[in-house]
Amino acid sequence: METKILEKLKEIELQKGVEILYACESGSRAWGFASPDSDYDIRFIYKHDLDYYLSLWEQTDVIEFMTADDLDGSGWDLRKTVKLLAKSNASLLEWLYSPVVYYQNEAFASEMRKLAESCFSPIACLHHYLGTTKNFMDVCTAEEVKLKSYFYALRSALAGKWVIEENRFPPVAFAELLPIAPLPIQEKVRELMELKANQNESYLHPKEVLITDFLMETVRFNEEGAKGLGSGKKIAEELDGVFRGMIINK
Repeated sequence: METKILEKLKEIELQKGVEILYACESGSRAWGFASPDSDYDIRFIYKHDLDYYLSLWEQTDVIEFMTADDLDGSGWDLRKTVKLLAKSNASLLEWLYSPVVYYQNEAFASEMRKLAESCFSPIACLHHYLGTTKNFMDVCTAEEVKLKSYFYALRSALAGKWVIEENRFPPVAFAELLPIAPLPIQEKVRELMELKANQNESYLHPKEVLITDFLMETVRFNEEGAKGLGSGKKIAEELDGVFRGMIINK
């Protein structure tokens, strides 16, 4: 599948007249709890030639595609990407630290990760993960639950807890987050992960009270912990300089 993904990305470059600087997997395949029928969530960062950035007129800064063989692609233009980096956008940071990288311009990826550390905002990332967890709470407390919903909620809850306790960006892989959960939760999660690996996305699982109670407890913990978090450094001038260098250099 990786060959097909790289071929599709090359096709996008030719069709759109862009240069892809970085491409990775996002979602369940990057997090480590994919189902047999999970899509490939391909995320990428690209740049145009200099004329695009010198134009007076607003232009699209997103490229999306979906193929018949479950390749779900979404890419952001470099300028959009750097602006989101300044805000410590958690989705972008997950791309940059994804354990599944399909392609990267080494110098670009290294520079972006260094900048991500410089302007990391604990409070911005916590709000992202807290909001995601809350969005899943209604479905996670139903009598039957898609395992995907449990794992999305658990991962975001633990990511928020990680930000509070470690004051740094959490690991993307769920297996690296799980050890901060209590042992009974870890054991139940591993049981559910084995089940999910052999079930399609549509499978409905009976409510696990242990999991829902833990999620509610962790939401409360994260809400309380948010009060003591900082907003990160503002490095607008540095980001401006880096952006200029990236669009000028071939």
